[in-house]
Amino acid sequence: MHIEELIIDGFKSYATRTSIPGWDPSFNAITGLNGSGKSNVLDAICFVLGITNWSQVRASNIQDLIYKRGQAGVTKATVTVVFDNNDPKQCPVGFESFKQITVTRQILVGGRSKFLVNGHSMQQNVVQNLFQSVQLNINNPHFLIMQGRITKVLNMKPPEILAMIEEAAGTRMFEERKEKALKTIAKKDKKVAEITQLLAEEIVPKLDKLRGEKRAYLEFQKTQTEIERLSRIVVSYDYSRYEQRYSKAKEEYEAKVILTTQTTADIQQLQSTISNIEQDIESITTNRLKEMTLGGKFQTLDATVKDLSKDLVKVKTQRDLKGKEEKEEEHNRTSLIKSQRDTEKSMQEKRAEFEKLKVTYNDLKRKYDQQQEQVRMNEELIQTLSTGLAAEEGHENGYMEQLQRVKATVAHETTMVEQSKLKLKHLEVDLVDKRKQAAAAHRSNKGLGEAMEVAKQQVRQYEDALRRQTFDPEKERALLIEKASQAEAIAKISEQIEFMSRKLSRLDFQYYNPTPNFDRSTVKGLVAELFTVRPEHSHAATALEICAGGRLYQVVVDNEVVGSQLLKNGKLRKRVTIIPLNKIQAFRAHAQKIATAQRLAPGKVDLALTLIGFDQHLETAMAYIFGNTLICADAATAKKVTFNQDVRMKSVTLEGDVYDPSGTLQGGSKASGDGILINLQEMHGLKAQLVEHRQRLQGLDQDLASLSKEGKAYGDAKQKLELKIHELRLCEQQLSASEHAQLLEKVEQLEKDLETTKAAIVEGNIRKKDAVQRCQEIEKEMNDFKNNKDGKLQELTQNHARAKAELTKNAPRVKSMQREHQTLELELEQLEKDVRTANQELSDSETLITNLKGDRDHLQAEIRTLETALEKAQADFEKEKAQLSAYDEEMKELEALAKHKAKTLADSRLELQNVTHETDRLSKEKQALSRTIKELEDEHDWIMDQKHLFGQSGGPYDFATQNPAESRKKLKQLDEKHSSMKNKVNPKVMTMLESQEKRETSLKQMLATVQRDKTKIEDTIVTLDNYKYETLERTYTKVNGDFGAIFGDLLPGNDAKLQLLEGQNITGGLEVKVCLGGVWKSSLTELSGGQRSLIALALILSLLQFKPAPMYILDEVDAALDLSHTQNIGQLLRTRFKGSQFIVVSLKEGMFNNANVLFKARFREGISIVERTAQNQSRTSKSSSSGASRRVEAGKENETASSSSTASHAGTKRVKL
Repeated sequence: MHIEELIIDGFKSYATRTSIPGWDPSFNAITGLNGSGKSNVLDAICFVLGITNWSQVRASNIQDLIYKRGQAGVTKATVTVVFDNNDPKQCPVGFESFKQITVTRQILVGGRSKFLVNGHSMQQNVVQNLFQSVQLNINNPHFLIMQGRITKVLNMKPPEILAMIEEAAGTRMFEERKEKALKTIAKKDKKVAEITQLLAEEIVPKLDKLRGEKRAYLEFQKTQTEIERLSRIVVSYDYSRYEQRYSKAKEEYEAKVILTTQTTADIQQLQSTISNIEQDIESITTNRLKEMTLGGKFQTLDATVKDLSKDLVKVKTQRDLKGKEEKEEEHNRTSLIKSQRDTEKSMQEKRAEFEKLKVTYNDLKRKYDQQQEQVRMNEELIQTLSTGLAAEEGHENGYMEQLQRVKATVAHETTMVEQSKLKLKHLEVDLVDKRKQAAAAHRSNKGLGEAMEVAKQQVRQYEDALRRQTFDPEKERALLIEKASQAEAIAKISEQIEFMSRKLSRLDFQYYNPTPNFDRSTVKGLVAELFTVRPEHSHAATALEICAGGRLYQVVVDNEVVGSQLLKNGKLRKRVTIIPLNKIQAFRAHAQKIATAQRLAPGKVDLALTLIGFDQHLETAMAYIFGNTLICADAATAKKVTFNQDVRMKSVTLEGDVYDPSGTLQGGSKASGDGILINLQEMHGLKAQLVEHRQRLQGLDQDLASLSKEGKAYGDAKQKLELKIHELRLCEQQLSASEHAQLLEKVEQLEKDLETTKAAIVEGNIRKKDAVQRCQEIEKEMNDFKNNKDGKLQELTQNHARAKAELTKNAPRVKSMQREHQTLELELEQLEKDVRTANQELSDSETLITNLKGDRDHLQAEIRTLETALEKAQADFEKEKAQLSAYDEEMKELEALAKHKAKTLADSRLELQNVTHETDRLSKEKQALSRTIKELEDEHDWIMDQKHLFGQSGGPYDFATQNPAESRKKLKQLDEKHSSMKNKVNPKVMTMLESQEKRETSLKQMLATVQRDKTKIEDTIVTLDNYKYETLERTYTKVNGDFGAIFGDLLPGNDAKLQLLEGQNITGGLEVKVCLGGVWKSSLTELSGGQRSLIALALILSLLQFKPAPMYILDEVDAALDLSHTQNIGQLLRTRFKGSQFIVVSLKEGMFNNANVLFKARFREGISIVERTAQNQSRTSKSSSSGASRRVEAGKENETASSSSTASHAGTKRVKL
């Protein structure tokens, strides 16, 4: 590839378009006077080749390349080079098919630049790759030898000469890249060190810390979860217990209310009956008086007997009422005794727990107060010692104050111990005296004690008798609870059925009998109620509803006659469609079609009729509605089977979309809520449940009736036991109020005071001993402080810091125990209050029982008096009434009946009073339990969702496997642990740890990548170093041989060589050695300037010959040579460098006379002109003759070029710009 034509327009001194054709493919020379523009031709060629170092084309910036910097009307510079591309060996990559390549480069004012290749715009890197593929790398131009290159070579040192060899061999680029690679390795080593340091100093320690925090956080979460679980167990247990108590109280309350109503009604009935009996008695008495003779004795006796009888009945009724009240109060007292004992037991347990905690808390609080006081004293001491160091003797103030306090403590404790000893002596004397008095009082109360033992034995006997009863009150209570539960379930289900009925109001079909004796069984009902969706196909309910459509509300009857009667005389409330079974024409799809559809979509297609259940006699109606429709699982299946030629049936998807073989499609919207069929199925289920609950309720009523007889015997035995317990209680009260009991209580108190005093003496001696020891320690510290003030002050400061830290550490524990102490104290106070209330209620009950007994005894005495008077009056009256026996018999019967009714009335009133009291109590208890349950529900919103799981076996709230008491205890421990952990955990640790672990993984991967890349680079450098050395050896051998030969041609009879430095290999550098006249010169300084220039030129040419380029550009390389040497150079270029195109700028004829084509540059009127001369015809490929010259003016370039190429004589071409 060589230059055929050069076109310059606006570049440097070429203002207008200048075409320079006819370049020789071998040797071209350019000459001209200084400043004529000859070197600008070379700059134009370099410009097209893509040069970016403007100093090599003698410009400071790209603006200098435009003619007069764009100030003469020329705003752009364009250079085009036409290359001959006929030689396939030198074709650029990708341009083998082009015989000619035209490359244009253009720049505009402002710095914009573009490249054109064969008329097409190209990127600069594409153009550079084009030239680099044929050894024309303008950025490393070994083919370009500009002015001054010879001088540089002369002054080169051995490493620089070696660099020229490397450049020729192509290893210089490797060295540059090697240096870059080594710099990259250094950067990577630095990066590795940074990553390693970052991992070791920041990432790994932070990860270790975060992992520790993660473990703590997971433990905290585990504790929190366990607290929530245990809290739920405890709350659910309390809630279940309160609900049970509430249900029991509610049942008892409702039973009492019913009993109150019944008792009130019985009382009213008895009052009415008694009133009627009295009227009958009065009527009989009137009739009898009519038959009696006149006289007042009988009437008087009769009146007396009546008055006495009435009074006796009245008093007996009052006595019986008092007895009933007394028994009821005895029963109430028994309950109060049990409640009091339970409360006292709870109080004793709570007091024991409180006393145990109190001892622990007081000990802990005392130690904490001592620590606090010690810290305060240490602060005062350090403050005093620190501020008093400037004074001579003021440093002892702090120690002296402490010493005085401790000595005062010693004196105080000594006094207290002595006082306690005196108190101990008095207590011992008083205790002996009280014990003697108690022994004497015990002998006097021996009879009362024996009576109490007998009462205890009788109580045990009645308790055994009560245990032998087969009646189980818990079973009765359980049955009552279940009965209430069943009743509640029935009410709830009934309400749901009513609600569902309202939702399904469209299914409410009512009619009147159209004829007398109408058979209602001939009306089957609405279609929707005559079939059920099979459970395994419940998911198809929506599709079946869409399939049936409005036919769900049609009425099925036996025949058309019944239908006609209903329409005419049934008084129907709404319009309906009648389906007579005997007339309806049902169509059922052919089995072959169904089989085909099911084969097209196995498991996804069913006939609607097969998905429902119905009575056999309704098959015709069901086939009429569901017999010709397919139910499909999805839209794709429905589309496939509906439009299949062998099926062609209507299809409904599970979502409710309808596909019709006629081509219509319905759907796209689904109604909110469940469909009619789903609701109907749900209502059927509710009705079945209602029947089941009613059957169970009936069975419960039967079980309760069978238990009532056993319950009566159980109640009698329990009443006897309660009476004996009351007697035992009275004995205990009498015994506790006796002198012996009071003395025993005083003895017990004296023994407690004795133990307390002894303990106070021991503790006082201990405190005294500690105070004396502390005095000695303070005195020792005072001496130490005098001897070593700074050291002692530092020691005090350190001890104070440790004590203060320990105080801070113990503070949460003290506060926690203080809260627990206060809670127990409040609970104990409440229990004590409950005990006092129970005692007061028991005392009131016993007082009432005593009063009732007194009233009953008084009434009994009055009864005896009235009975005596009545007997006497009746004896007198019997004598008078013989003749009235008939009336007397009837009167007796009525009086007996009246007495019985009066007794029953009194019993009913007493029962009503008791039931009313019990109802009020149950109502209050029920309200309190309801409030408690409501508070728990408000506080814990999860209760309503999970209450059905409370107490279920195997569930999360199984109270049998998860002991609520143990759970409560463990919950308390976990609360303390949670409080201590709460402020120590990092809630963001999981996110932070994940981020740091990702960062660690990324850094480690980066580190591995860096180390892997470094290893690859080092291995590659080693391999290429070996290859470089071999290449340099081959290049050195070839260049060295050519160097000597070329120098011999330039300076015949002489020789030159490149020699290795002594003791080194080729990589150490090369130096030039010259042999003149058979003598090898030791230094180039012995040579003349011309000889040295020849040496440098020979070396450059030998390097060029090693790797030939298609084109070489030499700019005045012969400036320092004489004519003979210049001529040798021209001859050398013409003979040795065949196949390459040389473009030489020279001012000497010896050089350019050897050129095949000579271009002469002239400068006229500020514009450069170029003339072409073909000098050697035999070596000119495109000129047919030589010696003639023509001149062509500007504007006639094309004509001149054509004439030049066809002229028969040598000519000259001139272009004017």
